[in-house]
Amino acid sequence: MSNIGNINRILFENGYSYRTRLGLAICNDSLTVLSRFPDQSINLVITSPPFALQRKKEYGNKEQDQYIAWLLEFAKIINRKLTDDGSLVIDLGGAYKKGIPIRSLYNFRLLIHLCDDIGFHLAEEFFWYNPSKLPSPIEWVNKRKIRVKDSVNTIWWLSKSEYPKSDIRNVLVPYSERMKKLIEDPAKYYTPKERPSGHNIGSNFGNDNGGAIPSNLLQIPNSESNSLYLRRCKEIGVKGHPARFPEKLPAFFIKMLTHPNDLVVDIFAGSNTTGFVAEKLNRNWISIENRIDYVSASSLRFIDSNFSTNKLTEIYNSINSGKKINLNNFQKSKTLFDLDDGEN
Repeated sequence: MSNIGNINRILFENGYSYRTRLGLAICNDSLTVLSRFPDQSINLVITSPPFALQRKKEYGNKEQDQYIAWLLEFAKIINRKLTDDGSLVIDLGGAYKKGIPIRSLYNFRLLIHLCDDIGFHLAEEFFWYNPSKLPSPIEWVNKRKIRVKDSVNTIWWLSKSEYPKSDIRNVLVPYSERMKKLIEDPAKYYTPKERPSGHNIGSNFGNDNGGAIPSNLLQIPNSESNSLYLRRCKEIGVKGHPARFPEKLPAFFIKMLTHPNDLVVDIFAGSNTTGFVAEKLNRNWISIENRIDYVSASSLRFIDSNFSTNKLTEIYNSINSGKKINLNNFQKSKTLFDLDDGEN
């Protein structure tokens, strides 16, 4: 474990709900917990806050007119706590204005405030396309049929400095079949030339670099219904978190923006997908969630499959009642993190 990981594990040793080999899950207000981190101690904050939707959700979303000021309070502290080469990645869903089929600009206004007022840099904007997202809002899409379904979230990759830690070689994607053929026999499929755009494409275009450079459009379906997390929630009769994002989303940014043993923090942890993925990728992690039932249910991700329903229920109830649980005692299998199906 890194020195930063050690420091923060010691700081929060008495305030966690459960711990694993590399992480701590904390049930508390995120502003309170963030203030306890040393300055420049976090490598990456990645989170999906409750969206500024018109319809109230059970996980506590804010009204649109309150949302920006509310979220900026967290951003001010995060900026101080990030390392100089650290990043903030924030996933935001779109929203409509109340009662009319016109989009809210809250997510774009938030971005301007984060950069102009807090001092973040927009390293790059990403767009998460979820092809399995249900049509919404019902009034404009399903009933009146005057808008198409909203299938894209904005994801802002914000950095503390102009040159944050990043390596796209860690997130290369598979080559297309045509590119594979080009690599096998460049002369047959490609002649170096200047394109109409003025770009000069040389012969090294056919080099095998281990994969293709990904785009900032992330196509990741969020259609799971039988993941390990949900199966175990169902098994012990508790409700899973209603707004989970797929593992591949935090995995992309954790791989690209951190190194093993770095510290990853999620301030709106929900079902703790971020912590689970960070553990898989050998990163230290701290998750913060203010609802103990969500924290308790998220522990089910980290427990070996050979434990009975009664034991799972016992662990859930212990955490839910305020006891601190060391899940290392329930993580004997080396294949624990291969049990899930890649979604959360």
